[in-house]
Amino acid sequence: MYTLAALNKTDTRQNCDAYQDAMISLMKENHGIVHIDCDLMNCIHTERLKNAFPDRVFNAGIAEENAMGAACGMAAAGLVPFVHTFGVFASRRILDQAYLSSGLSRLPVHVIGSDPGITAAFNGATHMTFEDCGIYMTIPNAVVVDPADYAQTFALTKKLADVPELSYMRLIRRTFKPVYEDGSDFEIGKGVLLKQGTDAVIIASGIMVCNALEAQAKLQGEGISVSVIDMHTWKPLDEELVLREAVRTGCAVTAENHQIDCGLGSAVANLLIGKYPVPLERIGNHCRYGKAGPQDLLEKDYQMTADDIIAAVHKAIVRKQG
Repeated sequence: MYTLAALNKTDTRQNCDAYQDAMISLMKENHGIVHIDCDLMNCIHTERLKNAFPDRVFNAGIAEENAMGAACGMAAAGLVPFVHTFGVFASRRILDQAYLSSGLSRLPVHVIGSDPGITAAFNGATHMTFEDCGIYMTIPNAVVVDPADYAQTFALTKKLADVPELSYMRLIRRTFKPVYEDGSDFEIGKGVLLKQGTDAVIIASGIMVCNALEAQAKLQGEGISVSVIDMHTWKPLDEELVLREAVRTGCAVTAENHQIDCGLGSAVANLLIGKYPVPLERIGNHCRYGKAGPQDLLEKDYQMTADDIIAAVHKAIVRKQG
């Protein structure tokens, strides 16, 4: 069950604290849960975990491959490790260890990659990952999630502890736009139908969910009725929900803070091509490197705004009618 927050509501909390709050709750309940950080404990406030559980929180330093290797060893010994670093290092740098030592070995390690996409802002191109989820989606049986806000990050972090496979979760580190009220709950692998319409369906995740809801409200004012799905889990994709809304509306738009050629848009495209082809437009990074700047300007530069989603909906509807 979930409760939608008011559109344009503000929240002064940092989103990374949702991860800490969930982990503190989990570590109290399960003494086998451990956290490994890669010299970023101050960045995402995991010093709180270190203070609360000094014998179960480890700083691996700037040695991400070693951190992942240690996590896999802990998993083999029966522990439940969570590993955090920036998304660029959590994906590209530790892929070999994630694929072989966790994925192939069927050892549950839960990787947290912070500052995904344009949320890296002034950290710039070197720390702005647009392909992290795509990398993990190539690993058989891996679970990939992209939470939208504090409430969803809290809920999904707690659910990951029970996932028996390798998982990857994106973590918005600083500011966020609330989509849900605290206490909302979600299931991994089950998308959330936030609005139901008749003319098109918008399938979004992460920071793009707010933009999708804003687009839906503006389109409603134009007399255009659209469904909005929060597809917080990219793998396994909620195929039943996507197909149901594609059949009902006849066209779709995906919206992601990610490279469209290897992310949510490509997952939806692969599904629709095989089972129910409809016009599909994709909002996200169109094969560009990252760049430094404030998040709101990057959102415009990479054409990820609510207005960009609206334009994509118009285009999809025209294609459907044509």
